Amino acid sequence: MDRQLLTARLQQKLLLSDPAQCYHLEFAIDELSHFDFVPGQFISCVAVDHGGKTQTRAYSIASAPRANTLDLCVNRVEDGYFSNLLCDLEIGQTIQFHGPHGFFTLRHPLTDGIMIATGTGIAPIFGIVQYLFPENGEDRSEGRNFWLVYGTRHETGIYYRKYFEKVAAERHNFHYLSTLSRPEEGWEGLRGYVQDHVAQIVMRRASENHSAPAPTTADGAGFDIHAYICGLNNMVSANRARLMEYGWQRKQIIFERYD
Repeated sequence: MDRQLLTARLQQKLLLSDPAQCYHLEFAIDELSHFDFVPGQFISCVAVDHGGKTQTRAYSIASAPRANTLDLCVNRVEDGYFSNLLCDLEIGQTIQFHGPHGFFTLRHPLTDGIMIATGTGIAPIFGIVQYLFPENGEDRSEGRNFWLVYGTRHETGIYYRKYFEKVAAERHNFHYLSTLSRPEEGWEGLRGYVQDHVAQIVMRRASENHSAPAPTTADGAGFDIHAYICGLNNMVSANRARLMEYGWQRKQIIFERYD
């Protein structure tokens, strides 16, 4: 595991949601010509706080590999040292980090996939979707079907909505569902928790394939679908439990917890 400290300089800063104080931050790593990582991985940011204590915090990379850059998706947490440091960065300021780290990455050979996220758990999935369906470049999805089920409380918390809607409109094998657990009056989209909509996808897919929902290949040699889940522990656990009720095996369910 690479612990060498690198320096990232803030290039662009975009406010994704004012109520949540969520920012998309784009960094350049000037000491490198390329920053190599696998979409879905994370970096560990390192800084010394006002009391002289070294603080370290992991953040998923919210981009696909792109020269010597990386993006983060960060929301401000009250009394959170690192979230406030990052959200308050100005253009040109720098942070130190090591990485990349982690195994929240696409499994190969590539299969169909259900991506499930809440809140800033969308960050690594944003990078994975960019990798699979690049705006300029060859499609890497291999014709596999991918569903993204993204849940949040309020409409203002649907991060990267226009991007995902655009990909879904342009790519027949990318399906985007956003659902609200506490929708305001006038919301016409999906309601409820992500695991309920995931269950519907699993059952509908099984019906269309005229098979049981337990998603193994005919010869039992491998899987024909994986789930990629990122968010808080309660959501991750609820989705894992629901999928395993349908006969999914542990190795089919890739997850990253944010708490």
